[in-house]
Amino acid sequence: MKHNVKVTILDKKCYPELQRQYCKDPNAGPCPCYNIGDEFIFMRDEGRDDYWHLGLNTLVKTTGNPDTVAGGPKMPFCSELWDAISRYIYTGLQGGSIMEGWMTQENTMITCCNDGTRPVIVKIERIDYE
Repeated sequence: MKHNVKVTILDKKCYPELQRQYCKDPNAGPCPCYNIGDEFIFMRDEGRDDYWHLGLNTLVKTTGNPDTVAGGPKMPFCSELWDAISRYIYTGLQGGSIMEGWMTQENTMITCCNDGTRPVIVKIERIDYE
């Protein structure tokens, strides 16, 4: 059995009251790195190892300009999102359980990045294949 990992951007939140209170740019707005519905596939097979390239060029679906989406062909994943999800991507690529006992399916989890004023909500799925 082999494994890929799919990451989907489910939602983006923005807390302007916190940005006004704490951010250097009080009008920073929502995360500019991702779009709701963006999809990424991480592979670790046949000479391709997306994990070690921080998700560069894993983007497979977007409503935006691929060149400006983190994980597209021109820039790796945002460091805050990567910090939050990289361990689960690595686990999934190795065939491990991502969230057994917490989610309804042990190969799937919902989480978010570490940016407290504009978090990005993601779904991570281990995809098994022969």
